[in-house]
Amino acid sequence: MKTDDGAGREEPTIRLRNVARWYGEVLGVNKVTVDVYAGITGLLGPNGSGKTTLMNVVCGLLRPGGGSVSVLGYPVWNNPRLRRLVGYCPQADQLLDNFTGRAFLQGFLNLHGRGVSWARRCAMAALERVGLEQAARQSIATYSKGMRQRLKVALALAHEPEVLVLDEPFNGLDPIARREMMRLFIDYARQGRTLLIASHILHEVEQLTHQILMMSNGYVLAEGQVEQVRGLLRRHPFQVYLRCDRPRELAALMLGRDGVLRAEIEDDRALTLWTRDPDDFYLRLNRAIVEQGFEVDLVTLADENVHSIYRYLSGREHH
Repeated sequence: MKTDDGAGREEPTIRLRNVARWYGEVLGVNKVTVDVYAGITGLLGPNGSGKTTLMNVVCGLLRPGGGSVSVLGYPVWNNPRLRRLVGYCPQADQLLDNFTGRAFLQGFLNLHGRGVSWARRCAMAALERVGLEQAARQSIATYSKGMRQRLKVALALAHEPEVLVLDEPFNGLDPIARREMMRLFIDYARQGRTLLIASHILHEVEQLTHQILMMSNGYVLAEGQVEQVRGLLRRHPFQVYLRCDRPRELAALMLGRDGVLRAEIEDDRALTLWTRDPDDFYLRLNRAIVEQGFEVDLVTLADENVHSIYRYLSGREHH
């Protein structure tokens, strides 16, 4: 399901030059110089690495303390022209619970000043794209976490922007919804659009694109093709955290497979598994879930492991 992310404009869609942003004495991002081209680029990093700050700067929501940022050739800060060209899905949930899904989207689309019929048409089209057409008339207060996440994505792409900036867009989605969302992003990129997608899960981003930026402590540590940095990560076992109905049974089943190094039961619905080969691991895990009928609530990389990976990369960067 990988996209052909190398094709697109010869000129970068997003250009950052020596960008810095500080919060008082706290570093947000520093000395960031990168180009992002049409297609999908994954922005990887643990919590607190600077991903959200960088995305807010790209979208013109934060003014950089130094350096320059342009999108589609336009300067970003204080530029209303970009509002029609950029769509942003933040990590934070700030939806209006007393609205229906359709009314929520229409209300924001009306701000574009392109007419009520355009707003209504775009709102319904966006809800259909994310699989919420049946819930369009429901109050947002009744939406599940996954539905709320899909509504945020619908708002970001409803006006058909040339650039989509998505901060952890798969949070709260079940495996089927994640796969559907990945297809949506891939199809959108194939139309010549640019997507910058933040995540702390390498395997998740790798299903979408080969092109990544890796951040830690406000700096970009690595940039380029996934294959160029994958070898560095293989020497560090991946910790995969799961919540399911029968963790002991799943642990015993997975420990019998090659590549699974260790299992630890957290409680009666959670376990952590260690592996050096996440590609094979996820294939085997999916097969086990389907064949044995496990009820799985969550599958994610354990955050501490992600921090250790980036500490390792950060150490290499400064040697």
